Amino acid sequence: MIDQSSFQRIIRRIQMYEQEMIRLQIQLCAIPALAPENGGDGEYRKASFLNAYLREAGLCNIQEINAPDDRVSAGVRPNLIVRIQGINTEKTVWVLTHMDIVPPGESSLWYEDPYRGYISEGRLFGRGMEDNQQDLVASLFAARAILDEGILPENSIGLSFVSDEETSSRKGLGYLLADEANPFRKTDLIIVPDAGNQDGSFIEITEKSMLWLRFKTTGRQCHGSKPSLGQNAFLAASHLVVKLQGLHEVFNLLDPLFDPPESTFQPTRKDANIPNINTIPGEDIFFSDCRVLPCYPLEKVLETVRRIADEIERRFGVTVEIAPVEKIQAPPPTPSDAPVVGALQDALQEIYGFRPRLAGIGGGTVAACFRKAGYPAAVWSRLQETAHQPNENCLIANMVGNAKVYAHLFMQGDAAARPSAK
Repeated sequence: MIDQSSFQRIIRRIQMYEQEMIRLQIQLCAIPALAPENGGDGEYRKASFLNAYLREAGLCNIQEINAPDDRVSAGVRPNLIVRIQGINTEKTVWVLTHMDIVPPGESSLWYEDPYRGYISEGRLFGRGMEDNQQDLVASLFAARAILDEGILPENSIGLSFVSDEETSSRKGLGYLLADEANPFRKTDLIIVPDAGNQDGSFIEITEKSMLWLRFKTTGRQCHGSKPSLGQNAFLAASHLVVKLQGLHEVFNLLDPLFDPPESTFQPTRKDANIPNINTIPGEDIFFSDCRVLPCYPLEKVLETVRRIADEIERRFGVTVEIAPVEKIQAPPPTPSDAPVVGALQDALQEIYGFRPRLAGIGGGTVAACFRKAGYPAAVWSRLQETAHQPNENCLIANMVGNAKVYAHLFMQGDAAARPSAK
């Protein structure tokens, strides 16, 4: 249980912060933090601004753990750790968010400059507003409200603002977990607001495995009027695309935690082959996005894909090269009775008036790094699902409401150790 009198003071304090939360969002939006893979110079400028802001706000217990990266001008990718000591120093309640963003994409699809944040109809618009600044700002002001009210939380509070989430997490959470200064403990409660839906009605505890494949069929080019002189790589690839749909019948288990509940195998990108119409192509390249239930080893999927490709080779006299572009075997799920799940359910019941269901998603979130290392993290946010889209935006009400959820988590004390109701 939490002290309701103290908590109501914190709630009022968070509501008073609304305009300052908006200002911080707009300031952060104006500092692009793009990974070098996305044509940017990393997160250092944004981290420096955030570091100064935190200190001015009284959140001075800050640790910076920098991952070396000679591709960016600063030479490092920063990761900020902020702590507030509680009565119980043996347990920390963490909210982990990320500073980096994805590129805006086609500028013509944006109503305004994507780096000039603005308000319209109760929403904040701009690249990064929802992914992940909404909850970065919400967690920051939840912690600040407790500090400004002079309240000592039952457990310690931890905020982690990481780099490199949008590309690989190797310079972000992956680096933190491997570093000797790793701040996380497996007994801590870890919340990652990296996925969610518009009413915040589910907590993500598991992900599908992710397998992106590149297929290259090689035959023999010839004139379009003399197909017998060649082997049509495009024709063979087309048949391969159709045959790969049979993977749904091989890997056919269902898991109701997921939506959709089955593994999916979908052809996606198709590269151009020859530029003219009257030539039969000797090479063809396409890609497939596979989201596989965690009960299936990806090696088994690859073996089956190879057998299907072998059939196409024999039938059409071509060769088929298969190369994984991304291959991430899903780690074990966070247990449904993990303390962090129960704590988050209690907070959502208090703030939003419902007890959320537990669910899985198609993958992948940065929480997979935690789970792979044995940390039972929970993923949750109430958001508009506009991440990576033009005119990305967040509801101001969600930013403020989620701050209250995090404040409740920070104040729960012994309640945070209770198992969740299944």
